[in-house]
Amino acid sequence: MSGLVVTGGLIVGGYLLGTVPTALVVGRRLGHDPTAEGSGNPGASNVYRLAGRRAGLVVALVDLAKGAVPAAVASLVVGRPGADWVWLAAVAGHVWPVTRRFRGGKGVATAGGGGLVLAPVAGVVCLALFAAAVATTRIAAVGSLAMAVAYPLLLATLGRPGDEVAVAVVVAAVLVIRHRSNLARLVRGEERRLGGRGPR
Repeated sequence: MSGLVVTGGLIVGGYLLGTVPTALVVGRRLGHDPTAEGSGNPGASNVYRLAGRRAGLVVALVDLAKGAVPAAVASLVVGRPGADWVWLAAVAGHVWPVTRRFRGGKGVATAGGGGLVLAPVAGVVCLALFAAAVATTRIAAVGSLAMAVAYPLLLATLGRPGDEVAVAVVVAAVLVIRHRSNLARLVRGEERRLGGRGPR
C-alpha cells in the first residue's frame, strides 16, 4: 500500500510540474503572449518564432526538464512501471494544465525529456530523427510527429516490456492528437516553417 501511495504522490507531482507555463513566462518577459500570437500554442517553436532562437531554446530545455526530472526521480524511488506513469502524468500536465483551464501546449519537449530518461537509446535516436526532419523541412511539427511515432516502435524493437510500450503508445497518441491542426495544414501545404520561410 505504501508503494502505491508513493507512486500516486509522484504522479501528482509529475502532473503539477508539467503544468508550469514555461512558454508563457519566457514569452511575456520578452513582450509576447504565445497563446495569443503566432500559432497560439504555448510551446518552444512558437516562442522561437515570436521572440527568437534563444528564447525558444530556453523554453525547450525547461520543458524537457519537466519530463526528465519527474521520470528520473520516479525511476530512483519506485522504479518501473511507476516511472512510466509519472512520465505520462507530466505530459498530461503540460497538455491539459488545470491551472489554465486545461489549455496547454502540445507536450513534445516534455515527452522527449521523459523518454530520454526512461529509454536513453530510443530517446537519442528520436532526437536525431527530430533534428533531421526539422533540418530537412524547417517544420517543427514534422519532427515532432516523426519522433512521437518512432519512440514506441523503437521500444518494441529493443524488446522493452509490454507495459512500457503501452504507456509510450498513449504518450504518442496524445502528441498526435494535439497536432491535429498541424496535420491539416501539412495536407494543405500551409504549415508554418521555422526561420520565417515558407507558408505561414
